Amino acid sequence: MNRLKEVSFVRTILPILAVVAIIIAIIIVLSGQPDRSEEQPATSPPTATAAFGNDPSVAGAGVVEPSSEVISIGTSLAGIITKVYVSPGDQVIAGQPLFLVDDRAIRSQISEASAAIAQARAARETARAQLTTARQQSSLYGGIEDPRAVSRQEVIDRSGAVRTAQAQLRQAEADIRSAEAARARATTDLGRLTVKAPIAAEILSVNIRPGEYANPGGPQGGGGDPYMEIGNTAPLHVRIDIDENEIGRVEMGKEAVVSPRGQANQRVKAQFVRAEPLVTPKTSLTNSATERVDVRVLQLIYQIPSDQGFFVGQQVDAFVRAKNGARNGAKQASETK
Repeated sequence: MNRLKEVSFVRTILPILAVVAIIIAIIIVLSGQPDRSEEQPATSPPTATAAFGNDPSVAGAGVVEPSSEVISIGTSLAGIITKVYVSPGDQVIAGQPLFLVDDRAIRSQISEASAAIAQARAARETARAQLTTARQQSSLYGGIEDPRAVSRQEVIDRSGAVRTAQAQLRQAEADIRSAEAARARATTDLGRLTVKAPIAAEILSVNIRPGEYANPGGPQGGGGDPYMEIGNTAPLHVRIDIDENEIGRVEMGKEAVVSPRGQANQRVKAQFVRAEPLVTPKTSLTNSATERVDVRVLQLIYQIPSDQGFFVGQQVDAFVRAKNGARNGAKQASETK
C-alpha cells in the first residue's frame, strides 16, 4: 500500500495514457486509408460521343435562318392599310401582292393629270389653228406688190401674230408633256402602293392589319417590328458564331454537326456554304449564365437538309471540324478546368 501511494500520477500514469492514446489514433488513421491498389474495372465507363469521333472540333452556337436571310418588307409611301393578301406560312412568288396601301388619293391625281392632258391637247389644236391663220394672213399681206395698199403696221402685226401663235403652240406642247409626266408619276406611285414580294419565298411573320397606318420608315419610324418578314426556307441555313480566338483552328469548307437547343441526341450534318469575311461583335446570345458577350465572332453559314424539321430563328449547338493536329474543344476545355 505504501508503494502504491508513492506512485506519481503525473510522472507515471499520465505518460502511459498518452502513449496508449497515440497508439489508438495511429490505428484509426491507418485503418481509414483508402485502398490505392490498381485494379481493372469490370466494364468500361461510359464516354460522350464526339461530333466527329476522335477528330478535333470547334464548338459554337448558331441560329437557323432562311437561305435568302430574313427580308423585312416595308412601304415606300405612307397611308392606311386597306388589304393584306397573305398570312404566315404562305408561299409566294416574285411579284405577288402582299398588302395594299390606300390608293384613292393617287387615283384622283391620275384623273387630274388625264384631264390636264386633254386640256393641253385642246390648247395645242387651238394654237395650231391660230398659227395657220396667222401664216396665211401674213403671206397675204406680204404678197401685195403695192406698198400703199397696206400699212407697214399691219404687216408688222401679221408677223407678230405668227410668232404669238408659234409660242402658244410650244406652250401647249410643254403643258402636254408636263401633264403626261404627272400622270406617269402618279401611275408609278399607284403601283408602289401595292407592296409585292421581291423574291419567291415563305411568309415568316405578318405584323400589319387592315386599318393600321404604315410609315415608309417602318413602325414608329423604324423602331418596331417590320410590317412583314419573308425568306426562302428551301433550303434553310444556320449561322454559327465562332469565337475569334478559335478562328485559326477551324477547317474551312468542311461539314458541321448541329443539334437543336435541348436535343443533343439529334445530330444533323450541315454542308458548308460560306464564311462571312467580317468579324463582328457577338449579337446572337444563348442566355447562358456563363456566356461571354464581350467577344467578337466569325460567322459561318451552313446548309441544313430540308427534311430535318428546323424552324427559322431556332437556336442550335454546333460543332465545326477543326484542322488536323488541333486539340479537341472538349478536351481543351477539361484541361483548362
